[in-house]
Amino acid sequence: MNQMAQKRPWVVWLMILAGTGLMGVGIKSIYDPISLVTGGFTGISIIVKELSGKVIEGGIPLWLTNLALNVPLFLLALRIKGKRFISRTAVATVLLSAWLYVLPEIDLVAGDYTLAAVFGGVTNGVGIGMILLARATTGGTDLVAALIQHKLRHYSIAQIMQVLDGLIVLFGLYLFGVQPALYAIVSIFIVSKLSDALMEGFKFSKAAFIITEQYDEIAKTIMKELNRGVTGLDARGMYSGEEKCMLYCVVSKKEIVELKELVLDIDQNAFVIVTDAREVLGEGFQDYHDV
Repeated sequence: MNQMAQKRPWVVWLMILAGTGLMGVGIKSIYDPISLVTGGFTGISIIVKELSGKVIEGGIPLWLTNLALNVPLFLLALRIKGKRFISRTAVATVLLSAWLYVLPEIDLVAGDYTLAAVFGGVTNGVGIGMILLARATTGGTDLVAALIQHKLRHYSIAQIMQVLDGLIVLFGLYLFGVQPALYAIVSIFIVSKLSDALMEGFKFSKAAFIITEQYDEIAKTIMKELNRGVTGLDARGMYSGEEKCMLYCVVSKKEIVELKELVLDIDQNAFVIVTDAREVLGEGFQDYHDV
């Protein structure tokens, strides 16, 4: 992503524009019409709109609350993350508020909580994922999570957002009832999974560990038939105490079946361990320039 941003910075801004647009649709046309509080400053904005609607006709607009809540966060983020991070986040936050201002109030789910939870989760998950890929946030709990992750690096931004959003959902539960809160939790889960998937990559591969006495023949067969590299790792059986050569190979999901067949054709006593490998970079897989 860094290389892409350096060579084609317009792609980054386009991702931010598209990501905030998707979020705007999800918030204004899916969540807000049925008061589905899924967390974030937008969730708080829905709560504020509902509460202020008792004294102000129509309540305080979503875009205004979203924009106003982010001011102190930007001052803090400017000090911690620097101007470059803030510039993109500031643009993303303004764009999200702009989308919320210009998009028409259309109820796309017609009061259906299931559709709202699923499609709202999809639109917001993809939108947030695109924005995070552009190394920005839309402010709110996104920005709070990014600041917390600066100190707690063993947690992903999406995981921290889940906790923060959960607290907001609890307040929404008190205000709107149990049913909307339960659907909101489903939507938050979808948002988290999709944004994480976009950040980590959708291109899954398979990694195989092969323990066999016929390691040399199996390695040559894999390299010839599948045109995949194989690495021999020094290993020692703790029960027998014998030195062994364990083969390690990464292949596509489609190739893993053929790999297992090749191994078993040579050694039916081979011990094969297959695991998922996500975002494999390098020759034969995803190019670094596409990251």
